[in-house]
Amino acid sequence: MTPSDADTGTGTGTESERRALADRLTVHGDLRTPAWRAAVEAVPRELFLQPGVFLPIDDGRWQPVPARGPSLSDWTEAAYSDQSLVTQLDNHLTADRATGPVRGFPTSSSTIPATVVGMIEALEVEDGQSVLEIGTGTGYSTALMCHRLGEDNVTSVEVDPDVAARADAALEKAGYSTWTVTGDGLLGHPRRAPYDRVIATCAVRRIPYAWIRQTKPGGIILATVGFWSYGTGLAKVTVQHDGTAEGQIIGRSSFMPARSQAVTPIAGDLSARTAYADTERRTVVAPQLLEEWTPAFLAQLAAPGVQLTHAITEGGDRRAYLFDTERESFAELTGDGPSWIVRQGGPVALWDDVERALIAWQDAGRPDISSVRLRVCERSHTYWIEAAPALRWEHRIA
Repeated sequence: MTPSDADTGTGTGTESERRALADRLTVHGDLRTPAWRAAVEAVPRELFLQPGVFLPIDDGRWQPVPARGPSLSDWTEAAYSDQSLVTQLDNHLTADRATGPVRGFPTSSSTIPATVVGMIEALEVEDGQSVLEIGTGTGYSTALMCHRLGEDNVTSVEVDPDVAARADAALEKAGYSTWTVTGDGLLGHPRRAPYDRVIATCAVRRIPYAWIRQTKPGGIILATVGFWSYGTGLAKVTVQHDGTAEGQIIGRSSFMPARSQAVTPIAGDLSARTAYADTERRTVVAPQLLEEWTPAFLAQLAAPGVQLTHAITEGGDRRAYLFDTERESFAELTGDGPSWIVRQGGPVALWDDVERALIAWQDAGRPDISSVRLRVCERSHTYWIEAAPALRWEHRIA
C-alpha cells in the first residue's frame, strides 16, 4: 500500500496521527481554539507533501523520501513529525526525481506545524472573513484556512508555477477548490480585495504597501520581516483608516525569503572584496552578539540590505563580514573572544551603524524582539523601541 492509497483526501488512514498532532500543538500552546483544532484534525498533511520530501543528513546533503516509497510507516512518521519538511531544492528538484542523497538549496518547504498553527491563531480571524495568503507553498496552511473559513474566503498566491500546480492538486484532492493564483505575492491580488486578513508564509524585507492597500481598515497583516536567514521577526500590524499600518514584532520567525527578494550568498575570494580598507580599529562590542536573535534583528534595522557571513582562515582565525554590495561597502571583523579588530571600506561605515545599535540595545537593558514596534506608510517604514530614542530607524522608500 502506498501513502496515496492510504488516504484519498476523505480523512481515512491518518486520523490518529492528526489527533496526536493536535494534542501536541495544544499542549505546547500553539493550538488554542476549537475551530482551528478541528481544521488540524481534518486536513491530512501527507496530501500536501507530494511527491515527497528531503530530510537533512550528514555533510550538508539531503535524503529524498518519495511519497510513493516502499515504507508507509516512514512516510507517515515524516509527514506528522514536528519539523519543517523541504519539498524542493534549487527551484526545481523534487524528491521523486532524486535517486539518492543530493546537495542543494531549499526553495520550498512545508513549515513546521507549530509555526503554521501559531501564525493562523495569531491572525485572529473570525467567521466570514476573507484572507489573502502570500506563498501557497504546499497548500497545507491554505487547506487549514479553507476548512475554517470556507474555500471562497481564501485567496492564495504562489510565485512558482510548479509549486502552485502541486498545491492546487493537493487542495483538490483534499476537497477544496479555492482561489489559488500564480504570481508575485508582493503585489498581492487586487482583483479579490479588500481582505480582512493578510498572512505571508515567506520572509520579506519590508511589508509591501500593496498589501496595506488591499486590506480593510481594522484588518490585520502578519508577515516575517528581515533579510538574514535568522534574526527575523514576525510583524503583526493593523491597517488604519488613513492608509497606514501600525503594530509590533510579536516574536521570532524564520521563513524562506520571497523569491524575488532572495539573494545569492556572498562567496568567492573575500580577501579581494575587503582588500582596500579606509579605517581600522578595535571594536567596542564583539560580533558574536549577532549570533543572538534580537541583536541580529536590530542589526538589520540599523544596516538594511547588508549581508552577514562568517569564515575561518587557514590559521584558524574567526572572521565575520558585513557586505553592502549596492553601496560597495564592507566591514571585516577579525579576532576571538571579546577582542576584535574591524576594517571598513566604502562610503558607508557598516559596523559603526551596527555597533551603535548593539550598544544602545545593551544600554536599554537588552529588551526582547517583541518590544519592537513598527509603522508602515506609503513612503517609509519606521521601527522603534519605546523609551529608547537611540533605537529608532526610519527607512525611506525611493
